[in-house]
Order: sequence, then structure tokens, then C-alpha cells
Amino acid sequence: MKLLSNNTALVSEFLLICFPNYQSWQHWLSLPLSLLFFVAMGANAILLITISLEASLHEPLYYLLSLLSLLDIVLCLTVIPKVLAIFWFDLRSISFSACFLQMFIMNSFLTMESCTFVVMAFDRYVAICHPLRYPSIITNQFVAKASVFIVARNLLLLSPVPILSARLHYCGKNVIENCICSNLSVSRLSCDNFTLNRIYQFVTGWTLLGSDFILIFLSYTFILRAVFRFKAEGAAVKALSTCGSHFILILFFSTILLVVVLTNVARKSVPMDILILLNVLHHLIPPALNPIVYGFHTKELKQGFQKLLKGRL
Repeated sequence: MKLLSNNTALVSEFLLICFPNYQSWQHWLSLPLSLLFFVAMGANAILLITISLEASLHEPLYYLLSLLSLLDIVLCLTVIPKVLAIFWFDLRSISFSACFLQMFIMNSFLTMESCTFVVMAFDRYVAICHPLRYPSIITNQFVAKASVFIVARNLLLLSPVPILSARLHYCGKNVIENCICSNLSVSRLSCDNFTLNRIYQFVTGWTLLGSDFILIFLSYTFILRAVFRFKAEGAAVKALSTCGSHFILILFFSTILLVVVLTNVARKSVPMDILILLNVLHHLIPPALNPIVYGFHTKELKQGFQKLLKGRL
């Protein structure tokens, strides 16, 4: 720890205390968390390999799905290995730079994921509402531009969150009552006023996520309106099946995020350990479910995986 001129120690590392009131649960909780982690990593890896090796899947929709899997993998690797290391080996310390790097990835990649859902919803909107124009609108060039926009928007707008937090002076406590380096959990330990940090995260986060959810809602509203106008027998069912998996994942992602936000708002009436568990699960359950839901609901993916499996056996 560094020393200031007034002999106050500056913090150079933090200690992550998972479930401060129920630490005896950690070893038992590590079992389902590690299982979910390996499922998430394995399923996303299989999905990426299937899409990369199967030529019939080299289409814009599956490139977007690959981007979603890459984001899920990065989020999982950023959070879960450290959580399991705390549970298994009591490795609670995390360096100053590693903590704010984790904060940066969690903030920016979460909104990248919601933005990817927006592009995927637009893809389904064009496919169902304007099928004849789909090949000319949803092209590989469109996906490339959309990917650049997804990354650039969220990196530029959310980079100030960890930067503002890292510029604060940490000269007192260094114990974070959380499994992860969330912005508010870390900022509360500073000796400075972190109101600007908190306001920026709140305004920027809700602006990005709110606009994403509005666009997703509008896309699926137009899709449903178009579907119920179909007169051909079975056309509505076929159209809904093409976007059913998308809607399931978006709904699940939104529900978990809403629960996390509401419980943090009501933190005085919700036990701290519940908040911590929800934050950890939010970085684990969607990455585990995304490739599984797509695998079961997308015929082309199942066929591609079966072809690769038969070719390797």
C-alpha cells in the first residue's frame, strides 16, 4: 500500500468477500456455479465451432449469434473463474488494475449484448415483414458495420465508468462485500465523493439499455402484427418459430436484469447476500442458456452440429 503525505495508506489491492453473512455456503454453492460455468463455456465453444466449420451457416444471422457467444464467453471468463477461486482456494485479493479492468468489461460487454439483441430483432423483423428485401438489407457488410457500432458505442460511452471510479482516492477500507468489482461496491470504499460516478453510470446505463429494449419491443410488435395477417395455412406458426428462440433469450435476459436492478434499488429491504448471488447469476445463466436455446430451436444449427459430429466419428 502507498502512503500519502498525511500518513494515510492508499489502497493498492482489494479483498472480495462473497456472501459475508453466509460464507459457510460457498463450497456448496461452488458446485452448481462450476457446472453452469462449464456448460456455458462448452456450449458456446461448440456453437462457435459449428458455425465456423459448417459452410451452410455462414450467413448474417449466425454471424450475429457468433458475436453473442463471444460476448458471453468474455463475460463468463471475466467474472466466474475469480468467484470460483474465492470459493475453492480463498483467493480473495484482486489488484487495483484487475478490479477496474473487470468493472470495465462487465459494464461495456453487458450493453454490447443488449445491443446485439437489437440487431438480431431487426434481422427477424426484416426476414418476416420484408422477406423479399432481406438478402439486400441483411448482408455480411451490414453485420460487419453493426458489429463495429456495437463495440464502439458501448466502449466509448461506458469507458468513463471505471475511469471515474479508478480516479477516486481509496485510502480507507479495501474490503469489497461482493464477489465482483461492481462500480458501486468499489466506489463506496473511496474517500472521495462518488456522486458523479453514480449519476453517470445510472444515466448512461439506463439510456443505452432502455433504448435497446424499446427498439426490441418495437421490432417484435411489428413482427406480431405481420404474423397475424398471414393468411396461408401454417405461415404464422412458421414465422413465429423463426424468432421464438430470439424472443425467449431476450425475455430471459431482460427479466434477470430487471430483477438485479430492482433488488439493488431496494437494497435496504433485500439481504446483501441475495444481491450478490443475483449479480453472479446474471453473468452466468444467460451465457449458459443462449447457445442451448438456439441449439434446440434452430433447425439449421442442429443439422450443422449433427453433420460435424458424424464427420468426426
